[in-house]
Amino acid sequence: MTTRLVSENPDDLVQAERDVRARIGDQQFDFEAMAAISNIYRAANVVRNHMEQKILADYDLSWGAFTVMFVLWIWGEQQARDLAAEAGVTKGTLTGILKTLESRRFVQRRPHGGDGRRVVVRLEAAGRSAIEDLFPRFNEQEAFASSGLSAEQRRALASYLRVLIRTVGAAAVGAASR
Repeated sequence: MTTRLVSENPDDLVQAERDVRARIGDQQFDFEAMAAISNIYRAANVVRNHMEQKILADYDLSWGAFTVMFVLWIWGEQQARDLAAEAGVTKGTLTGILKTLESRRFVQRRPHGGDGRRVVVRLEAAGRSAIEDLFPRFNEQEAFASSGLSAEQRRALASYLRVLIRTVGAAAVGAASR
């Protein structure tokens, strides 16, 4: 069996797109949109797996745990619901991540001063030390992962992805307010 959808070979990825088109090509689908979104998904998974294996494994952290620590490092303590939104995880997923990070003394949870139902999360000294050690190496791998693109292509890609984020984000906000 081939692994075209997860192959690092660009020819395999293009062939996978052709195979999809051949299989369902008699129906009215937007194949360019399908290819774009599928490749975003595949690229994200490849990069995530690479980062977890090459960098985050040193601290036995998942992508989600790293993201939570990064958000706290950059923006300081957060209410749990806001932290979940910033990290792009559900509140349930955040609970599991925080349990792990607390057991390592990377973060601390405490009740919100004004509302006992809310929880505030802050990065502890051990967490700050870990993220300050990890982030430069993480960024080196971000540079590696995008090294096949010119600086202009990286800026354009980031801009295009922001458009997708705003488009889908605006639709989600609109649906939630209905």
